[in-house]
Amino acid sequence: MVNSLGFDLIWYGILYTITTQIAYMTPPFGYNLFLMRAMAPPEITLRDIYTSILPFVMIMILALALVMCFPQIATWLPGVVYGN
Repeated sequence: MVNSLGFDLIWYGILYTITTQIAYMTPPFGYNLFLMRAMAPPEITLRDIYTSILPFVMIMILALALVMCFPQIATWLPGVVYGN
């Protein structure tokens, strides 16, 4: 369906991967947060973990925006490797 709409499949795959990683790091799902909480020492609270991931989430949102605005970022390396 994505291909029939005229979007590059590699670009779409990169967008999907970035958004999935953001979802794993933010509520309401936040699977990675609960995993980090299970592995952290008892003095580290879930609130500490939530506040510590904010810079990473912001960087990923910036990366998502850049890839959406400039699809060449996602398609350049595969184009070089596969010669497309």
